[in-house]
Amino acid sequence: MTNLTPNKDSVPTSTEATETLTSPLRCLTGAMISGGMAIALYSLTSSIAQSFAAKPVTSSSTVAHNIAVAVRTLVTGTAALATGVFSLVTVGLVALAIQTVIQRFTKPSSTPSKQ
Repeated sequence: MTNLTPNKDSVPTSTEATETLTSPLRCLTGAMISGGMAIALYSLTSSIAQSFAAKPVTSSSTVAHNIAVAVRTLVTGTAALATGVFSLVTVGLVALAIQTVIQRFTKPSSTPSKQ
C-alpha cells in the first residue's frame, strides 16, 4: 500500500518556491495571444461550416447519411467549443488585468511613515 501523504523532502519551502507575480502586462500579453487564437479558430469554424453547407451529403443509405451528419456536427462543434474557450480566456485575462490595476491603486502603502 502506498503512502498518500507528501514526502517532507518533496514539499518546497517558501524560500525555495519561486513566486510569479501577476502583472497587467503579463495578463494583457496572454490575452493578446489567446485572442489571436480565438480569432483564428473563429475563422476556421466559419470555414468548416461554410464548406459543409456547400457540399451536402449525397448518399442513398440512411445509416451513412446519419453518420456523415454526426461527424459534421462533431467537427463543427469541436471547433466552436475551442473558439469559445479561447474567447472566454481572453475576457478573463483582460478582467484580471483590470482587477490587478485597481488593486494596485487601492492597496494601502506599506512604507512606514516618518515621525
